[in-house]
Amino acid sequence: MDATIWTVILALGVGTYLIRLSFLGLVGDRAMPDWAMRLLRHVPVAVLPALVAPLVVWPAATGGVPDPARMTAAFVALAVGAVTRNALGAIAAGMAALYLGLWLY
Repeated sequence: MDATIWTVILALGVGTYLIRLSFLGLVGDRAMPDWAMRLLRHVPVAVLPALVAPLVVWPAATGGVPDPARMTAAFVALAVGAVTRNALGAIAAGMAALYLGLWLY
């Protein structure tokens, strides 16, 4: 069992390294086409919501049941981010709304 787990971990590590090498090592010193650069600008904007959304919709703290405190915090963070265009402000507002919501509910 231990050998199987370590084999899988090693294989995943090598696979991840090769994927990154194929993009950064082989293409890293060349200029990217304009269309690729336009598309790559959206990657950071898509990654944070992709990481946060499962924690809002299916939070482990509630056994996978959505709760009003987390939903409210997500909507507050979204609204503050949309209005102010400030990521740190949106995160701070979402955190404040979450803690206030957990205290109230």
